[in-house]
Amino acid sequence: MATRRLQTPIAARMGHALTRLEAALEGERDRIGLWLPVGVGAGISAWFLLPHPQAWLGMAALLAAIALVAAMAPGVRRSVAMVRNSAVAAAAGLLLVWGHAASIAGPVIARPVTTSFTATILKVEPMPARDSIRMIVAPVGRGDLPGKLRLTLAGKDAPIAPLASGQGIGVRARLMPPPGPALPGGYDFAQRAWFDGLGAVGTVIGRPTLAAAETEAEWGLRARLSAHIQSRLEPGAAGIAAAFATGDRGAISDADAEAMQRSGLAHLLSISGLHVTAMVGAVIFLLMRLLALHQPLARRGVVPVLAAAGGAVAGIGYTLLTGSEVPTVRSCIAALLVLAALALGREAVTLRLVAAGALLVMLLWPEAVAGPSFQLSFAAVTTIVALHEHPRIQALLARRDDGMLRGGARLVGGLILTGLAIELVLTPIALFHFHKAGLYGALANVIAIPLTTIVVMPFEALALLFDVVGAGAPFWWVVEQALQGLLALAHGVAAAPGAVVTLPRPPAIAFALAVGGMLWLLLWQQRWRWWGAGPAALGCALMASAPQPDLLVTSDGRHVAVRLDDGNYATLRARAGDYVRDQLGEAAGSDTQMAALADVPGSECNADFCRWTMTRGDRRWIILATRGRTLVDGAELGAACAAADIVIADRWLPSACRARWLTLDRDAFDRHGGVAIRFNPPHIDTAIDPADAHPWRIPQQVSGNDEAGPPAAPAP
Repeated sequence: MATRRLQTPIAARMGHALTRLEAALEGERDRIGLWLPVGVGAGISAWFLLPHPQAWLGMAALLAAIALVAAMAPGVRRSVAMVRNSAVAAAAGLLLVWGHAASIAGPVIARPVTTSFTATILKVEPMPARDSIRMIVAPVGRGDLPGKLRLTLAGKDAPIAPLASGQGIGVRARLMPPPGPALPGGYDFAQRAWFDGLGAVGTVIGRPTLAAAETEAEWGLRARLSAHIQSRLEPGAAGIAAAFATGDRGAISDADAEAMQRSGLAHLLSISGLHVTAMVGAVIFLLMRLLALHQPLARRGVVPVLAAAGGAVAGIGYTLLTGSEVPTVRSCIAALLVLAALALGREAVTLRLVAAGALLVMLLWPEAVAGPSFQLSFAAVTTIVALHEHPRIQALLARRDDGMLRGGARLVGGLILTGLAIELVLTPIALFHFHKAGLYGALANVIAIPLTTIVVMPFEALALLFDVVGAGAPFWWVVEQALQGLLALAHGVAAAPGAVVTLPRPPAIAFALAVGGMLWLLLWQQRWRWWGAGPAALGCALMASAPQPDLLVTSDGRHVAVRLDDGNYATLRARAGDYVRDQLGEAAGSDTQMAALADVPGSECNADFCRWTMTRGDRRWIILATRGRTLVDGAELGAACAAADIVIADRWLPSACRARWLTLDRDAFDRHGGVAIRFNPPHIDTAIDPADAHPWRIPQQVSGNDEAGPPAAPAP
C-alpha cells in the first residue's frame, strides 16, 4: 500500500509534465520540422566521432530500436513522434555519410616516393603571394599511382606557357600520403583529401614539360579574370579584390590573411552567402528597374518572376566562375530557394528555408557537416533569421517616420546587435575548430560588411565592365581606396589588445553541449527556449576551463613545445617555421611568441639532445628529446634514456633506450600521431586513435614506385 501511495503522486507528476510537454510542442508545431536536419547532422557527426564499423552498426541499430519503440507507443503524441523522427533522421544521416565515404573510395600512396610521370591537369590555382602554383592532376598510364594528386610548383620553375585545365604535363615530383593531424585536435587533411578524391600530395622538382600541341593553351576564364584584377591594383588590395570576384585567394599575403582572421573578417575572403547575395541582389535590382520600363511586362505582373530568374542565372554563373567550391554552391542553393519563394509569392527568408538548404547540402555533401565552413555559415544564417523573427527585434527595427538621424542610429544599432548575436553563437565553433576567435569581429563587421557590399563589389563590377572600353581606371581607384581601408581596419583590429581569445583543445562533450543549447535557443519560439541557455553556458564554461597541455609533440617527432612556469611556451627547435609555430600555438591555446628551449634557464641542450626538468604538483619530470641526426653510442644512449621519465625522438630507438614513463619514437608516432601531455594529473591525448577504422585511416594503398630520371614528356 505504501508503495502504491508513493507511485501515485509520481505518476501524476509525470503525467502532468507530459501534458505540459505536449502543449508546448503543440504551440511549436510549425517549428518541429526544423529539427529534421539537426537529426541528420547528429547522425553524420556520430559517424565521424565513432571509431569503427562495429560502433557505426551498433549506433544505427540503437537508433532503429528507439524509432521502433516510439512507433509502437500507444496514442499519437507529438513528443513520441518527434523522438521517432529524430531517431530515423539520425540513423539516415549515419548511413548516408558511411555510404558516401565508401562510394568515393580510391587508392592512397603507401609511402613517400620520388617519381616521374605524365598527367592531365584538372585544376590550376596560382598562388602569387607564395610564388607558387597549385595543381590537381590525374596521372596517365601509372596504375601504381592514385587517380588524383595535388602538386605544388615553385614559381621559379613554372613553364613559360600558362598552365590550364585539360593540358598534358610531364613532371618529376616528390609524393607523400595526405597527412593526418599533426597534433591532437589539429586539422586532418587526410580526411579532407579522402572526400576530395586526392590520393597523394607532393612538390614538383624542377620545371615540368608541356605537351607540344598544347603549349599555346590559355588560362581559363577564372584565372584570366583574377590576373586582370591583380594587374589593376596594388598587391595588398589586388589579392582581396581577386578573392571577391573569383574566389582566388592565392594573391593574399599571409600577413593580410592572418589580420583578416584575427579581426573576424576572414569570412569576407570566402565566396559564400554575402557575395552570392550581393551578386544576385544587384542583378535583381537592375532587372526590376529595366523590365519595369516595358509596360506590357509590367502590366502582366511578371517582372518579379523574370528578375528572380535573372538573379538565379547570375547566381549560378557566379558560382561556376568562382570554382564551384562547396561553400559557394551551398550559398547558391540557399539563394535559389529564396528566389523560388519570391517567385511563388511566399515569405523569402524563414528558418524553414534555412533548414531545407541545410538538408539539401547534407544530402549532397554529408561530410561538410564535420567542417567549420558548414557549421559557421548555417549558424550565422540561423542566428540572423531567428533574431529578426523575434517580435521585440522586429518592433525595434521597424521603419518609422522619425527622421534620418534616428533611423540611421536604429539601423546601426540593429547591425551591432546582429553582429554581437552572431559572434556569440560562432565563437564556440571557432574555438573548437581553430582554438582561437576574434573578440572585436562584431564591431569590425559593422564597418566591413557595408563597405564590401555597398562600395567594393559594385565598383569592382563597374570597373570590370568599363575595362571593356578601357575606361575602368576611376572605378579601380575607388575599389583600391576602399580595400586599403578594409585592410587598415583588419590590421588595426587584429593588433588591438585582447583582440583574440585562444583556448587549447576543448572536449567534444563541451562543444556538443554548447551547440545543442544554442540550437534549442534559436529554433524554438516559446519561453521554454531558454532551457537551452543552461547547456550552452555549461558547454562554454567547459571549453573555457580546458587545461593547457604541458608538453606538445608533432606527429613527426621533430617539434616539441614545452609549457614554462610562467604559462608561456618554448620550442625544441629555434628555427621552427611560422606554420609549425602556429600549429603548436593553436594546440596550446597560446597567442604569445614562443622562446627557444635552449635559452630557457635549467635546460641542457647540445647539437643532438635537449634535457630539461618540469615540476608539476609534487613531482619532477625529466624529459630527453633528440634534435640531431648523429648516431650515439648505444650504452650511453641507454643510460640517458633510463634516467629520463619521457624520451622523445623523431627516429627509431633501440630497445635499450626506454624511459621510465613514456618513450615516443618513430613507431609510437606512426601509431598515435602527435601527442599532448598534461602532468598534473598525468594524461595523454593522441592525434590518432589506433582503433580508428575510418576509410582515410586504412585506405587501399598503391606502391608509387620510385623512378629516377628527368620528367616524362607528355604525348601530344
